[in-house]
Amino acid sequence: MKIILLFSVMSFYLSVNANNIRVSNVTTTGKNITSDFIQVQFDLSWENSWRTTTGSSNWDAAWVFVKFRIGSGAWQHAWLNDTGHIPASGSSIDPGLLTPGTAFNATTNPVLGVFVYRNAGGSGTFSLTGMQVRWNYGANSLGDTFDAEIQVYAVEMVYVTQGSFVAGDGDTGASQFTMTTISTATATSTGGYPTGQTAPTSSSWPNGFNSFYSMKYKITQQQYVDFLNTLSSTQASTLYYNSSGTSRHAITGSVGAYSTTKPYVACNFLSWADLAAILDWMALRPMTELEYEKACRGAGRPAVLGEYAWGTTTAVAATGISNDGSDNERASNSTSNAVFGSLLSGPLRVGVFATASSTRVQSGATYYGIMEMSGTLWEQPITIGNPEGRSFTGTHGNGLLTTSGSADVSTWPAASGLGSGNRGGCWLHSAMDMRVSGRAEATSNNTFRLSYRGGRGVRIAP
Repeated sequence: MKIILLFSVMSFYLSVNANNIRVSNVTTTGKNITSDFIQVQFDLSWENSWRTTTGSSNWDAAWVFVKFRIGSGAWQHAWLNDTGHIPASGSSIDPGLLTPGTAFNATTNPVLGVFVYRNAGGSGTFSLTGMQVRWNYGANSLGDTFDAEIQVYAVEMVYVTQGSFVAGDGDTGASQFTMTTISTATATSTGGYPTGQTAPTSSSWPNGFNSFYSMKYKITQQQYVDFLNTLSSTQASTLYYNSSGTSRHAITGSVGAYSTTKPYVACNFLSWADLAAILDWMALRPMTELEYEKACRGAGRPAVLGEYAWGTTTAVAATGISNDGSDNERASNSTSNAVFGSLLSGPLRVGVFATASSTRVQSGATYYGIMEMSGTLWEQPITIGNPEGRSFTGTHGNGLLTTSGSADVSTWPAASGLGSGNRGGCWLHSAMDMRVSGRAEATSNNTFRLSYRGGRGVRIAP
């Protein structure tokens, strides 16, 4: 068996004020031809990692998954085992099943990735050496002799704690929820969803009460490039958009050779179909609009009328760009904490307002430390406001797409986007749209690629 070892990083930053997540030294070891598994070993590190034991009492993590291909064949998602992973010193590994909460099965319910995080309180650069995940290559229908090319990906995530939270902030305008405490995980007519709304048709509709992980940042242009470069020509032609360099979107190229001159900038021009496809490929899922409010406001926290993701009603817009397109791109006015109001021509680098010493307000972070949930680009969560959104069941992506390039999860909104919506505002619109509880466009189906739409994914916590 010959294995060609590569690594790829889904959130790749070089700035000292970003998290600079890196996968390196990928190798394999411990091949077992009786049980048809092999250990994929790698080093992993990122800056500004944390685990707190007070306040939000949460942590950041890396969602790590593996792709492989045989010869020049199609890239496939590696199915991992539920045990046999080896964490590095100071870390924990939690496996993420295709269907969490049900029994592991190597072929029908495999592990699609793992969460790696600190096992004790701390902060700063988190460097892990010699970690291993167990790949059940036999479950992927491979024999004991094959030539494989492997890529290991890592995406920065943030843990959102379980618990009751407030949806709505008391404002009665713009289709906002009547202020309601979500105190149960079951989204049915007996509770667990905001009053004034029809209940979801599925009791498993993710209403935010349960713990989950959210991507720390919006999808970047480099992440989307990495995604495109693993697709077939048919899939890539469906999911690639040539914006001609408008609104700071700079992805160009052809099948297998896409690139961008703004790798650290949030990826705009994402339709719902584009977002769903990359989330499926990463084995994540869309968030719901109630998970959006929970991730911003926090469990057990009071609602503030008109608040933004950082918990206050004051926002300072970026007015210019310094170090355009680089790994240390910044807003030219150092006191800014959001991108809105049409003062720029598009989104900025993800995490742009955070520094080693910035506060939650200064960095524009949510209660849990998630970045840019107000401003920059619209989030595209599942809405509770129409039947297509209410039928969502919280199913995760399986790492695979259809041959045409669509997400293949039947319970997600279709490519037309009916059932998705917009929350959190964007660079083009006013501060009013950035409010945590604002729902003016919560039921807008996102069929088209627009310069102010982006997104991120979530996953239920193991």
